[in-house]
Amino acid sequence: EVQLVESGGGLVQIGGSLRLSCIASGFTFDEFALGWFRQVPGKEREGVACINSLDGTTYYAAIAKGRFAISSGHTKNVVYLKMDDLRPEDSGIYYCATDLGHSSSYALCTRRPTEWGQGTLVTVSS
Repeated sequence: EVQLVESGGGLVQIGGSLRLSCIASGFTFDEFALGWFRQVPGKEREGVACINSLDGTTYYAAIAKGRFAISSGHTKNVVYLKMDDLRPEDSGIYYCATDLGHSSSYALCTRRPTEWGQGTLVTVSS
């Protein structure tokens, strides 16, 4: 059974930073991409950043370029999202996701994954 457990969300001021973590289990991590999605108020859930743990290739949505960085942990079953220069519009629920049909980070981030974590709340105060 695929399990994705996020942590690291919280309250931060404008311009601050957070690092989200996702611990994955129940599948072969090297064969599939892992990624971060978010749902902010009034918008559809969207891909933020995704990574292929085997070769390290990443994909970033426009909203993440230059401010967010996705990385894998040493054991490959952990994926991080470092978020810098946070803005109020970044507030929302951040989800870790994977799809056992996609090894490409681009494919994962641009389609709707089948496996989701429970989400972690990020609030950026103005």
